[in-house]
Amino acid sequence: MFKKILIICVGNICRSPTAEYLLRHHLSDTGILVESAGLSVLVGRPMDATAKEVLQQHGVSAGDHRARQVSTTMLRSVDLVLAMERDHVTQLMRLAPEASGKVMLLDRWRRGEDVPDPYRQDREAFEHVFGMIDEGVRGWVYHLRGF
Repeated sequence: MFKKILIICVGNICRSPTAEYLLRHHLSDTGILVESAGLSVLVGRPMDATAKEVLQQHGVSAGDHRARQVSTTMLRSVDLVLAMERDHVTQLMRLAPEASGKVMLLDRWRRGEDVPDPYRQDREAFEHVFGMIDEGVRGWVYHLRGF
């Protein structure tokens, strides 16, 4: 049983917080703790405004997110790490080789594709990425809930 999940992208202001809040929304009744962090973060930055708007447009509140830098301590303390890209998986395994068995792609249950970074792109890119994240999250919800 997974009790704590960490979601990773680069800056922790677009993709990973979107997935974090979506997964929290879908698992709110389970007691599973969902957090996010980034590989190269400006610590404390708020969620990207467009990512936050798209998330809220789909009925999910983004709260008061602040970007966090991933650490080996974080990786060791969680049960599952979900990354947006295969390159992120590789970087995380280098950072904490002992955590490699619990690092997987967010899109594992769909097509196993990388979720592209919409940062500094138009709203259409954010909406496309939201759709990919939503599908990835739904795949994990299905497997985490066991149905």
